[in-house]
Amino acid sequence: MEYRIEQLAQQAGVPVDTIRFYQGRGLIDPPRREGRITWYSEDHLARLRRVRTLQQRGFTLNVIRRFLEGELAGSDEALVEAVTRGSAPRTMGLAELAEASGIATPLLENLIQAGLLVPTEQGPDGEDRYPAEDVQALAAGLRILQAGIPLPALLELGVAHARAVEETARGAVELFDEHVRRPLLTGDGDPALAERELVRQFDELLEASGLLVRHHFERSLLRAARERIEATTPA
Repeated sequence: MEYRIEQLAQQAGVPVDTIRFYQGRGLIDPPRREGRITWYSEDHLARLRRVRTLQQRGFTLNVIRRFLEGELAGSDEALVEAVTRGSAPRTMGLAELAEASGIATPLLENLIQAGLLVPTEQGPDGEDRYPAEDVQALAAGLRILQAGIPLPALLELGVAHARAVEETARGAVELFDEHVRRPLLTGDGDPALAERELVRQFDELLEASGLLVRHHFERSLLRAARERIEATTPA
């Protein structure tokens, strides 16, 4: 059974433009050509349905591609879903984010260039999309600016903090992969039980890590403030 692209779109329940977008991203193979006519097979339909199923679970297109190409094992699906659930499930484009936060788009673009505003996925049209919870983070940044701290100084401090946090986060993920994920998934026990235990461990460690980071930063901030007070000589 072969389909023209309009027929494939109808069978899969997706727009024609979405099929072309997926094909451009390498998620489905090119069709068979017969002159100027292109034909899609049952394999294309199955692959397209698989992409849609994974996307409905909240996986990004890059993650979906890795699953389809075998770079991520099927046993990782539960963990990937837990990681995806840990990020914001709802996203918005840059214009929507600007409207929701009340921050002008040029300023948001400055944050993007500084690496302080990072998209989590791309929409079907290729537009970068940002977690809806970024609105709260942007509101917190506005409160700091309204206190009188200059934007360039705040950006410089934010970039330094983001770099340190990224490095620490990558190290934490390496530790989790080496000491938790691999032993669980390569053990001799029931694979289904191992997957559930992996997700449970991830959820617990995510919560514990967040508490530790917040606790350490607040303690460090207060300690720095006390040192500043004690080191300042009154005029």
